Amino acid sequence: MGLKSALKLKELRRKFRWKSKKYKTRALGLYAKSDPLKGANQAKGIVLQKVQKEAKQPNSAMRKCCKVQLTKNGRTVTAFIPGNLAQKFIDEHDEVMIERIGGKKGRAKGDIPGVRFKVIQVNDQPLHRLWTGKIEKGRR
Repeated sequence: MGLKSALKLKELRRKFRWKSKKYKTRALGLYAKSDPLKGANQAKGIVLQKVQKEAKQPNSAMRKCCKVQLTKNGRTVTAFIPGNLAQKFIDEHDEVMIERIGGKKGRAKGDIPGVRFKVIQVNDQPLHRLWTGKIEKGRR
């Protein structure tokens, strides 16, 4: 390329940027469109059922999770229940608050396959305080 080819190079760079998957997702806002929380940090939902997910290799455990239907858009997501025996405080049809676990780039974190959210509140009471025994579960 010659001395006066900067404009041509700039146009080519602009054109071929669209071949990159990362650029395309960022420019078109595809992550926010496919995100169940629609860009929010937390969301409320109703527990449909409690499930157990098997941990990835080399770990061997049954991670306690629950299927949650979000109230804002009706989407169903799987949320991890953190804490020792914390699943006892969550029943079906309870209202829970979920947030992202914080894995890399919106993907699953740790050894739980396909789970990107965790439960932080049950019936407007913090789950951590429930399973440590500081408060009792409220009636709805």
